[in-house]
Amino acid sequence: MARSLAGAVSAKGASGDEVAALSRAFHLAMGPRVDLLDDDHHPAYLHPGRGPLILLQDVGTVDVSVLMVAALHESRDHELRVPAAEVEAEVGPAAKAAVESIPRPGDERLVERLLTLGPGLSLAALAERLDHIRHLHVRKDLVDDWAPTYTEVLEAWLPFAERTNPQLARRYAHWARTFVKRI
Repeated sequence: MARSLAGAVSAKGASGDEVAALSRAFHLAMGPRVDLLDDDHHPAYLHPGRGPLILLQDVGTVDVSVLMVAALHESRDHELRVPAAEVEAEVGPAAKAAVESIPRPGDERLVERLLTLGPGLSLAALAERLDHIRHLHVRKDLVDDWAPTYTEVLEAWLPFAERTNPQLARRYAHWARTFVKRI
């Protein structure tokens, strides 16, 4: 995944320093996964690489700082989050603040907080969440969350995607059409 990510961002014109910065963020985000997940086929294992790849493939050229936030943000599994102090020490205070500013699913002010994100953080939040919902059907440990997640996507994430990026909105709409058959 690290090579795929480096190749994809290089193909979009990123400098060597930018590729190295994204790689650093990706490896930092992988740390808890390597330590805690026994199965490298677990849907959460490669999550830090898939969010940035979604942005590169669906949005196109995206600032590397946004890709770094997409790699570092973890909205689903608390135990897989990189501690804020580590993000600050390894990637910088701006990355720490950016990651912390993205609301998590279930936030009682989710819609309001999503709407206050700037354009880059909006993309990072949407890509990170899209990756989680795309893999929700293989997370049998989260079956009880399927219906509430579907409702939240319809009420918050899909409308937000429609305001933010047409391709991401199509991806969210497609997920909603197909996932409803599972619940």
